[in-house]
Amino acid sequence: MSVNLPAVRGGALTPTLMLRRLPGIVGYLALVAGAVLMLVPVFWMISTSVKPLAEVFSLPIVWWPAEPQWQNYVSAWNRYPFGRYFFNSTFVSAAATVLNVVLSGFAGYALAKYKFFGKQAIFLGILATLMLPFEVLMVPTFLVVKDLGWLNSYQALIIPSAANAFGIFLMRQTMLHIPDSLIEAARIDGASELRTYLQIIVPLLWPALLTLALIEFRETWDAFMWPLIVTSQEAYRTVPIGLSRFQEENLTTYNEVMAMSGLAMLPMLLLFFFFQRMFIQGIASTGIKE
Repeated sequence: MSVNLPAVRGGALTPTLMLRRLPGIVGYLALVAGAVLMLVPVFWMISTSVKPLAEVFSLPIVWWPAEPQWQNYVSAWNRYPFGRYFFNSTFVSAAATVLNVVLSGFAGYALAKYKFFGKQAIFLGILATLMLPFEVLMVPTFLVVKDLGWLNSYQALIIPSAANAFGIFLMRQTMLHIPDSLIEAARIDGASELRTYLQIIVPLLWPALLTLALIEFRETWDAFMWPLIVTSQEAYRTVPIGLSRFQEENLTTYNEVMAMSGLAMLPMLLLFFFFQRMFIQGIASTGIKE
């Protein structure tokens, strides 16, 4: 947000003009203060990760150590199989994201552009599942996964999150803004439904698809409860589970815990940093239309 203060005759601002600009200036300062306030915990985590253990709770507060201990990252990484944890989280999050984007796109296309009996009832039923908390679905989903013999497997971590109501809703609402004439023209030219979807619809959906991908990747990357109850072997544990176990067994090495927490947060920061423009565009372009 920028505040432009136009020059006036004589090079001074009149009291009236200052009063007009005052709400914008106050709002700008409030945003800056809010951003600084939100970044303080992140800075504290980073600074703690490179502190000697004696300086973590020292008074007066040491905001940045005189000699950063970057070996804290190496020590924590080697103490636990974080390489395996990061691989599992990356693979599971990527697979769940791809499946969610593909399945939600197909479902949203059908609900937005096809006419069939019960379409509205099906859509309302899908939206109704948004009202169900995870705790309600956790036990029956676990029993299904257990009966399928999927405990301690990648299937248990990926398949239950392969589609969700929010993704379908996002895709449907976005596709409602795509003119039907484009689809009809493609059909007249002899294009199949799959080709129409891939070559006409998908190029127009990139901001919404990327938005859904980022949201789903974050949800899967940060998931804790579901991976906790379906995995009991180190080979399938993800980063949140690994961090929890690392903290339980290293209650006093707060600097190393903060180091691994910072690494766990880094992938999402990078994704949002590089794709923030399309992410915001995807959210802004999703309206409610009937």
